[in-house]
Amino acid sequence: MPLRTRAVGEHALLVETGGAEATFALHAELIRRREAGSLPPVRDIVPAAATVLLDGVADPGSLAAALVTWRIPPAPRSTGARVELPVRYEGPDLAEVATVWGVSPDEVVRVHTATEFRVAFCGFAPGFGYLTGLGDEHAVPRRSTPRTAVPAGSVGLAGAYTGVYPRSSPGGWQLIGTTSAVLWDVDREPAALLAPGTRVRFVAVTDTADHRDVLGKGPR
Repeated sequence: MPLRTRAVGEHALLVETGGAEATFALHAELIRRREAGSLPPVRDIVPAAATVLLDGVADPGSLAAALVTWRIPPAPRSTGARVELPVRYEGPDLAEVATVWGVSPDEVVRVHTATEFRVAFCGFAPGFGYLTGLGDEHAVPRRSTPRTAVPAGSVGLAGAYTGVYPRSSPGGWQLIGTTSAVLWDVDREPAALLAPGTRVRFVAVTDTADHRDVLGKGPR
């Protein structure tokens, strides 16, 4: 799908990409051009599922005209910071996810820990990343009745996404585990552990020492 642009107010531009892969590629190209100094000044570049918002643009019209002429290569998947998150796979919905997949709970854990995820975009709550990697064959429906309170650190699945709740909040994702990683910390720079483009691996752990060992590695 060709890129489509829409003006948002006086100094913002919404670029419609048509899908997750195209969004990923456009976001990577925008970041590359900004770092190379070939992108006009843009304050914020915010990807979503099928759009990228460019905010703080001096001349949105000129940038929109240029964008539709770009050749945007596929984004390399081997680049970007990598974070490992320790997870206790004891979530209340693990058995239900296994049933949807037609496998055992142990196989759910094996597949989940064998997958390299990437943060496609962030939203819902500060520090909440929507992680892709499992594919549509492992998509699961949201719970028919959302929980009124999901504990911070809960690892859940919804559709083809994986997400980690940065704080306690209502939610309808299928919960398969918990992590002790701090997803959002205003005293940390940057405050969000997961940012668009970050590669993520989940590591199965069984006790507190395991959590400390994994978290001690930090982003790479």
